[in-house]
Amino acid sequence: MRHVIPFLLLAAPAFADCPSNPDISAEMDDLLARVQSAESQNAARTISNRMWELWARAPDDWAQQLLDDGMTRRAAFDLAGAITAFDALVEYCPDFAEGYNQRAFANFLRGSYAAALPDLERAIELRPRHVAAIAGKGLTLIQLGRIREGQAIIRQALAFNPWLAERQYLSLRPEDIEL
Repeated sequence: MRHVIPFLLLAAPAFADCPSNPDISAEMDDLLARVQSAESQNAARTISNRMWELWARAPDDWAQQLLDDGMTRRAAFDLAGAITAFDALVEYCPDFAEGYNQRAFANFLRGSYAAALPDLERAIELRPRHVAAIAGKGLTLIQLGRIREGQAIIRQALAFNPWLAERQYLSLRPEDIEL
């Protein structure tokens, strides 16, 4: 698997532009309404999983390959390889929010919180209702020692999905965190 990224980069479409992002707004409207009225954690999790499917719907097959490869590498804790794949993805599709969100997550896992933050901000700029990116930004700010600011961002995510596990961080006080 270590040789997939260089091969993929060599196989990149020459002079190709990334097509427009899929329009997921109507489906996302429905999912956000459903998760806000979900009656249980399990029901909310099913809806959240569907949100992830929408966010991870890349603009074309090439972008999907890069996203899938990066996510597979991240899951295997090959964080450097994951970031390489996500770098190629955001270069090819600079308007695809999930490339930035996934690169931020890989950097978060590496403990590179300052590197994660701009990617989360870009993902949210591109998809303002990307609940996972918003919650990730809150967690990243908390890791950077910006507890109250991070909690405020988590509250914004909870306004979209009140079932997020990140709600547990709202009771933290700055003195509770060891950085």
